[in-house]
Amino acid sequence: MGKPTGFMEDPRETGPVAGPLERIANFDEFHTPLSPARQRRQAGRCMDCGVPFCQAGEMLGGMVSGCPLHNLCPEWNDLVYLGNWRKAYERLEKTHSFPEFTCRVCPALCEAACTCGLNGDPVSTRENEGAIIETAFRNGWVTPQVPALRTGKKVAVIGSGPSGLAAAMSLNRRGHSVTVYERRDRIGGLLRYGIPNMKLDKSVLDRRIALMEAEGVRFVPNAEAGKDLTAESLLAQYDRVLLCCGASQPRDISAPGRELGGIYFAVDFLSAVTKSLLDSQLKDRKFPQVRGKHVVVIGGGDTGNDCVGTAIRLGCRSVTQLEMMPCPPETRAENNPWPQWPRVKKTDYGQEEAIAKFGRDPRIYQTTVQSFLGDSRGKVRRLRLVSLEPHRDPATGRTSMVPVPGSEREIPCGTVLIAAGFLGCQRSVAEAFGVALDGRGNVAAQDYQTSQPRIFAAGDMRRGQSLVVWAIREGREAARAVDISLMGYSNL
Repeated sequence: MGKPTGFMEDPRETGPVAGPLERIANFDEFHTPLSPARQRRQAGRCMDCGVPFCQAGEMLGGMVSGCPLHNLCPEWNDLVYLGNWRKAYERLEKTHSFPEFTCRVCPALCEAACTCGLNGDPVSTRENEGAIIETAFRNGWVTPQVPALRTGKKVAVIGSGPSGLAAAMSLNRRGHSVTVYERRDRIGGLLRYGIPNMKLDKSVLDRRIALMEAEGVRFVPNAEAGKDLTAESLLAQYDRVLLCCGASQPRDISAPGRELGGIYFAVDFLSAVTKSLLDSQLKDRKFPQVRGKHVVVIGGGDTGNDCVGTAIRLGCRSVTQLEMMPCPPETRAENNPWPQWPRVKKTDYGQEEAIAKFGRDPRIYQTTVQSFLGDSRGKVRRLRLVSLEPHRDPATGRTSMVPVPGSEREIPCGTVLIAAGFLGCQRSVAEAFGVALDGRGNVAAQDYQTSQPRIFAAGDMRRGQSLVVWAIREGREAARAVDISLMGYSNL
């Protein structure tokens, strides 16, 4: 490595972040990168550890440890330390389609598995990745890669989220003619409407889409699978069809009063806010109005946190986040050793902002909604909550959360946002293409091939709700599978 003693000499440092009360005034990104010199010192903390778990992407303890893309983290960390930014970009590009996305939204599985994290602070690999790709863009190293030869094969990609875009990029660079269809009015899928602008500024997405268009990828918005696009018409036009429509079946809350007004799925809320922001800077008010209201978010995770941060920016009176499970520990438990993913309490940007704005952590653990209570106009006004406690079934050994008798109480509420996860792909899309589903409601696809000839599936639609980095891996691997089915071999 460039500096074998770097991890002992330089403490971990990350770029400055705007204060919570400052950044909630707008929907702008709020992270500032380190200077190139300071970033090089951070890259120099990457030790010659021998077994780089950061790039393993292996299952340990039921969760993935390290990067699913198998990014060559030690190599490009070393190159950054040496100041060879262009070579670092070339190494990063070998395994990664869109580092400018993951450096903003990925929970950094690489850092969780970093050997430096065993007895200290891990290398700031995610920020190093961001510094590499943004340096490459600034210096004009990221250019359209137009294939020298075309194969004459045509592929339709349905869905323009991270898996669809990754697959389209790979297939197009292989020489196939690729058309990407998107049901929304803008290209990007989850990246466009599922992730708030303060986490991923949409100009970053537009920059990449423009590059892909210059490479020859054709994008068609406002085209919905199963409605505007039928399996028969697509198979008549294209040699292969790849479904990348996401896990778009949200999990609902079954409780009395669910039919009341003011209750929304988180993905619908976030999508409406982002669309209004892009269309009119929120002036058209075509999104659920939460200003002056008590907002309750049901569900933790990234989506729940995004709802908290978005509601605060829109001027809510208060925000509460309900989580069914117990509060995780502050540090690793004995049964969760490194390099497993750390199952510890994480206070994300939205929760930080709620603490700064309202003086308390918005999360209430081991709690769920017993019923929604409304007013005479049919609008939600209060929630009846009940506490939960873990109960282990001696027969099966399974632990479930059960209500605690006498723990019921009510809280005021004007808007409910359900961020309880997803139950698989949208059934109408699967039915339109006649593809079989697995037991979890995802498209069954062995090696990305569905039950229907010439139709493939990838991303959350096949894998289930997951991370952007996993969607990118799925897209890249599905592209290889499609390429093999077309050509008999693949160099992807």
